[in-house]
Amino acid sequence: DLWLKEGFAQYMAYKTLDSLMPKEQVWKRFYQAMKPAAYAIDATQGTTPIYQDIPNLKDAKSAYGAIVYSKAPGVLRQLAFVIGDDKFKEGLRLYLKDHAFANAEWADLVKALEKASGNQTLGAWAKAYIQQRGMPQVDVNWSCSKDGKQYFMELFQQDVLGTNAIWPIATEVLVHQHGLDRMARVNLSTRHSANIVKEGGCPDYVYGNNDDYAYGRFLLDDKSRKAVVTRLGQGLIQDPFQRTLLWGSLWESVREAQMDPREYVELALKNLPTEKDEALMQSVIGRMVGALHHYVPDAQRVALATRAEKLAHDQMLRSPDKDMRILWFRGLRNVAETTQGRAWVKEVLAGKATPPGVEIKPLDRWSMIMGLLAFKDPQAEALLSAEEKHDQTGEGKKYAYMAAAAKPENASKQKYFDDYLHNASVQEDWVTESLGPFNYWNQTQLTRAYLKPALEALPQMKRERKIFFVLAWLNSFVGSQQSPEAQAEVDQFLKSDDLDRDLKLKVLEAKDELDRTVKIRAKYGASAQGEKTKSAEGAPAQKKSPAKSAKTAAGKNPGL
Repeated sequence: DLWLKEGFAQYMAYKTLDSLMPKEQVWKRFYQAMKPAAYAIDATQGTTPIYQDIPNLKDAKSAYGAIVYSKAPGVLRQLAFVIGDDKFKEGLRLYLKDHAFANAEWADLVKALEKASGNQTLGAWAKAYIQQRGMPQVDVNWSCSKDGKQYFMELFQQDVLGTNAIWPIATEVLVHQHGLDRMARVNLSTRHSANIVKEGGCPDYVYGNNDDYAYGRFLLDDKSRKAVVTRLGQGLIQDPFQRTLLWGSLWESVREAQMDPREYVELALKNLPTEKDEALMQSVIGRMVGALHHYVPDAQRVALATRAEKLAHDQMLRSPDKDMRILWFRGLRNVAETTQGRAWVKEVLAGKATPPGVEIKPLDRWSMIMGLLAFKDPQAEALLSAEEKHDQTGEGKKYAYMAAAAKPENASKQKYFDDYLHNASVQEDWVTESLGPFNYWNQTQLTRAYLKPALEALPQMKRERKIFFVLAWLNSFVGSQQSPEAQAEVDQFLKSDDLDRDLKLKVLEAKDELDRTVKIRAKYGASAQGEKTKSAEGAPAQKKSPAKSAKTAAGKNPGL
C-alpha cells in the first residue's frame, strides 16, 4: 500500500490548501499538477494498477511514478465525490480511531468509508480503480428536439486499453446553453447511462467532467468541440478552471487523432495573447511547441513556427505582466528554428533584446545555446566556448555537457552514447540532463541509429541507475522518434522473451508517444517518409552505426 500514503499526502495537501485559500482555485491547480501525468501513463499499454504486488525488493523502484503520485490522489478525489466530502471525512476519522497505533491496509479504509456512508458498497469501486489498470473514456452523445426546447443525453464508457473493463463513475456534466452553465450529476456503473431528458433549450456544448471530479478521459463530441474552439477563439469562456479543462480536452483530442494538430496551434496563436491565466498559458505554449515538433507535418510546420516565433518575441518584449514575459521568452527559446527566430535568441544572449525586468538565468542561457547547436547555427560553437569560459561553476560544466549533446554530428553522438554506457566519471544527473538534447526533435534521422542499442542497454540501466532513470532513457530514445520504421524496430524488440516484465511495461509506456506521433502524422498529412524530410536547417543524415553496441557493453562498469 505504498500508494496510499503518497496518494493521501497529495490529496490532503490540496484539500487543506482549498480550506485555507478558497478563492485560489486550488482544484484547478490539482488538475494541472496531477492529472496530465497520470492520464498520459494510464492511456498506454505499459500502465499498471495503483496496487502492485512487489515480490522482490529489486523490482520495487519500478512501482514509483505518476500512477502512485498522481493517479492515486486523483482517484481519492473521485471517491470523495462518490460518497460526499462529509462522509469521506467521517470515514477517515473512523479508520484512524479503529486502527490507532496499529497496522492497517486499503481494505480497512474501504470498510470504514462504507460504514460512514451508510453501508454504501464500495468494493466494486475499489477493485476498479485500485486493482485494475488503465482508465475509462467517457463520451457524451446528445441531440435536441425539433422545437429546440429539450435535449437528450447519454453517457458511454469504454476502456482506453481496449478491454471489457467497466468503472463505477460519478461525474458532473457541464451543459452550456445560451451563455449559462448548467450542471447535472450522473452516476455510470454500466456501459452506458439511461437516456437523460432535460428542458431548457439546445446546448451550445457539453463537457462530461465539470470541475474534474471524475478520473478518466473525457473528450468533446464533434459539435461541442467546434463550439468550444469558436468560443475560446472569441474569448467567451470566462471561468479559468472551465477554460483549463476544455483546453485539456482539446489536447487529448489531438493526441487521439480526432483534432488536427494544426488547428490546435492556430487556436493557441489566436488565443494566447489575451490569456490572463499564467498556468494555463504555460500549459498551452508547451503543448503548442510539442504539436509543432512532433505532430504537425513537416511541410506545414515551418510556416506555423515562424508565426509562433514572432508572437513569442513580441510578447516577451511587450506583455504588461512580468511573469507572462518570462513565459514568452522561454516559449521563444523552445520554438525558435528559423534564421530569424535564432537571431532573436542570439539578441537575448547578447543582452540586446532582453525582456523588460526579466533576469536571464544561467540555465536559460545554456538552453538557448543548446537550441542553436541543434540547428548548426553559424555562431553556436563560438557562443558555447564563450559561455564555458564565463560559467565555470559545477552547474555550468553540467549544462555545457547537456547543451553540447544537441550537436547534430555523428562523432559527437557516438562519444555521448559511449559515455552513457561506459564512462563512470560522468555523473548520472549529467547523463539525465543530456538525454533530451541528444535526442533533439529535429535529429530523429541521426539518432535513429541509437534506438536499438538504447533498448538493448535496458538491463544495464535498470541495474546501475536510480529509480526514474530508465523511464527518462526510454522517453528520450523511443518517445522522440517519429517514423513507422522506428515504431517497427521497437515492436520487434518487444518480441524478446528475455526482457523483464517491468522493463517491457516501461518500453510500452514510452512507445505510446511514438505510436501517437506516427498515427497523427499519417492522418494529417505527413508522408511515410516524413523522417527523411529535413526539418528547417536540420541535421545531416546518419552514416554510421554507433561504435559499440549496448549488448557488448552490458555488464561493464557496474559502479556507473
